[in-house]
Amino acid sequence: MKKILYLISVFTILNSCSTKGVNDPNDKPYIEKAKTNVKVSALTSDNLKIVSTKSFDNGVAISWLVKGNGEGIGKGDVVLIDYKVTLENGDIVDGNHLLKKESFPFLVGFQMQTKGWDFALKNLKVGDFARVKIPSNLARGENGIRNGNSGWLIPPNADNYLSIHIISKMTPTRVIDGTKVWVFEENRKNKLKFNKKDDIVFHCMISSESNPLYTNSFRSNTPFNLTFKDKGQWPGLKKALINAKKADRMYVVVPSSEAYSTSGFEEFVKPNEDLFYNVLVLDVVKK
Repeated sequence: MKKILYLISVFTILNSCSTKGVNDPNDKPYIEKAKTNVKVSALTSDNLKIVSTKSFDNGVAISWLVKGNGEGIGKGDVVLIDYKVTLENGDIVDGNHLLKKESFPFLVGFQMQTKGWDFALKNLKVGDFARVKIPSNLARGENGIRNGNSGWLIPPNADNYLSIHIISKMTPTRVIDGTKVWVFEENRKNKLKFNKKDDIVFHCMISSESNPLYTNSFRSNTPFNLTFKDKGQWPGLKKALINAKKADRMYVVVPSSEAYSTSGFEEFVKPNEDLFYNVLVLDVVKK
């Protein structure tokens, strides 16, 4: 059988930027644990029986393998998930196990994957284990994803099949003037915290609700260098980074009032849109 490569997704980018001594994200507290006795992972879930199915007008179909009894999921929630994505022929093209991770934190509502993911998750609850058919127009569409020069990882117009277990909903680590911060990996040995007098160096991907990944410093390999007094920076992000340490990996959701507000930003951010920062702190430099 030919070797199956997985998607170069936002998770892959984070995983490729290694920092030493980072703790497992499962050590962080969560707002709610999944109340289920499921012991099968997404990778090995094919033999589970379907207990109910719901089809939607946009072509998404959700088949529940286990019905959870936790909270519903909405825009702006961060959930810990175990997942895999396959094509119609069964080829696995994405999944946390391919990155040797038991789970991943996923922020709903900012197209971290595709529109089909966000739609499906808004129809799931904590504890659910489901298979989701995502039609191609809500997945990778007519562009597909190429596998280098050897053909297609995901062919054009291919439906995607997502197997997903919603393990828990993560509580924000801190909330500052409406800006929410989830620190899901940290090196607790690092004691130096960013404050208003220091410099902070970090990689991040920035998404608006309508324009995912409009900035990606991982891809350009050009990290940001910020001091609190820098002009032209959004107040919400500055506040979110206070107390950040080297090697912290975090999600930050900045409300529009702490970002571009009613003015928006060119074609990237519409008026009154929130922003999502996917951050890896490279260093904190004391001045």
